[in-house]
Amino acid sequence: MRILTIASQKGGAGKTTLTAHVAVEAERAGAGPVAIVDTDPQGSLAAWWNTRQADTPLFAAVDMSQLTEQLKRLDNQGMQLVIIDTPPALTSIIERTIHAAQMILIPSRPSPHDLRALATIVEMVEQTNTPCCFVLNGATPRTTIAKDAVGALAAHGKVAPVTVHHRIDFASSMIDGRTVGELEPQSRSAQEITQLWKYIDTEMRKYERRHRHGQTQGRTA
Repeated sequence: MRILTIASQKGGAGKTTLTAHVAVEAERAGAGPVAIVDTDPQGSLAAWWNTRQADTPLFAAVDMSQLTEQLKRLDNQGMQLVIIDTPPALTSIIERTIHAAQMILIPSRPSPHDLRALATIVEMVEQTNTPCCFVLNGATPRTTIAKDAVGALAAHGKVAPVTVHHRIDFASSMIDGRTVGELEPQSRSAQEITQLWKYIDTEMRKYERRHRHGQTQGRTA
C-alpha cells in the first residue's frame, strides 16, 4: 500500500482540494482501491466526501494516536493507495503523517507569504528523509509571479512539472462532492490534475524501485 501525505503549514494552500482531486484521478487511472484520510479538525475533506454520490474513493476515519495501526488495517483490507490531508499549523499531526508516508506533496500558492511559510514543513520532511515535491497551486495563468514562484520552490527541492491554476471550476466541483475531472473532463483544470497524478505516480514508483533495490542489496550483503 502506498501512502501520500499532502502537507503544508500554511492554511489556504489548497491541500483538501488537491487531496480530493488526486484521489479521484488515481482511482480513475486504475491505482485503487484508494482511501482518503482527513486529519484536519475542520473536517473539510470529510464534508466533501459526505456530499459525494460516487462510491470511490473510500473515506477512512482515523484516530491519530493509532495512525500506524489503522494504516496497517487499511493495507490488510486491500487498499492500494492512501492519501492523507493535513491541517495547517498543527505540527504534531503533520509530523505523524509525514513519518507514515512514502511521499510528501507540498502545495504552495504563488505569494511571498506562502513561500516564506515553507521552511518549517521542509525541515520536517528533511528529518524523515521522505521523498517530497512541491506543486504550485492556485496560480494565475501566464503571470510573472507564478513563474518566479516556481523558481523559488525549486530552491527548496523538486517541483512538479505541472502548475495547478486558479479556476472557478475547482470550487464549483467541490460543492457537491465532485472534481473538475467529473464536472468538465476536457477542461484545462482536469488536464492539470491528470498530469499531476501521473507525475506523483511516477515519483512513487521510483521510490518503490529504489526501496526494493536497497532491500535486495541488504539481503545479499
